[in-house]
Amino acid sequence: MSSSEDRELAEWGEQRKRRQRLIAWVLVVALVLGGGGATVLGFIFN
Repeated sequence: MSSSEDRELAEWGEQRKRRQRLIAWVLVVALVLGGGGATVLGFIFN
């Protein structure tokens, strides 16, 4: 593998990680606003 391929794979991995983190936070906020707030907050801060 060349260094440019390594760099592309690293960038792709970072983008994927960032996207997963964003989706997770959006899901948590949606669940809290959707009425399951006590349960979600209990899981997060337990």
